[in-house]
Amino acid sequence: MDASSESGLEQKLEILEACPRGGGKGRPLLFVHGAFAGAWCWSKHFLPYFSKKGFRACALSLSGHGGSPGRERLDWLSIADYVRDLEQAVDIVGGDPVIVGHSMGGFVLQKYLEGASAPAAVLMASVPPQGLLSSSIALAFSNPGLFTDLNSMMHRGRASIETLQHALFATPVAPEELKAYYHLMQPESQRAMWDMTFFDLPRLQRERCPPMLVLGAELDILVPPSQVEQAAQAYGTEAVVFPGMGHVMMLEAGWQDVADRMIGWLRGLKLEPAQAAR
Repeated sequence: MDASSESGLEQKLEILEACPRGGGKGRPLLFVHGAFAGAWCWSKHFLPYFSKKGFRACALSLSGHGGSPGRERLDWLSIADYVRDLEQAVDIVGGDPVIVGHSMGGFVLQKYLEGASAPAAVLMASVPPQGLLSSSIALAFSNPGLFTDLNSMMHRGRASIETLQHALFATPVAPEELKAYYHLMQPESQRAMWDMTFFDLPRLQRERCPPMLVLGAELDILVPPSQVEQAAQAYGTEAVVFPGMGHVMMLEAGWQDVADRMIGWLRGLKLEPAQAAR
């Protein structure tokens, strides 16, 4: 699926889609990736799994990421630009989707809710409303080598494979699989990172806060459980922290537990597809 921009300049956002048998007429899910990634991070496990469970599952690549345009102007892209991408994707996907944001994608989702509504939202290892400053300082002091490598990745899109394993996963990943992820990773917008640190933090009083599920990972060193708890507290809910998991919860061993927790929550809100109802 491609999303054409309003400018008419044939700028198309990449939206990957997995539909269940029968077409998936229920409410869709729209997944938003984090920094350095793209829609591809949802395609290995989550898109096929949720479609098997009856959901029409879609994943957006933000501008400058994955197969979406804008890589040549990546460093000029702001969080506001990413929010506009999400607005466009919601319109293209249709069906008033439940939105799931991971890491930076969760931050974009929070900013989206300042001007739009959603039937429900899921934050996965999300940058909290307080932004990146606290976790960045903690990482710089606790693991300066990793902090330096991650900054290198922001500028050049490359760090060592060992850094990728250490930063993103709590359990060992097969070398060939890790190498494949390594080649899919990319630089991130410096402007967007600054927006998440200082300049464009969520204004909670403006948000149209829907039912929200806040998920975190026990061994996440980028968005540690304390940050996940902060996000949950800000939104008046309780965090669900998965033991033994790292930052990329959709690719980490135990991803199915995360997906099933989301499905159970959606079922409780009566937001699951009719054909998947128990």
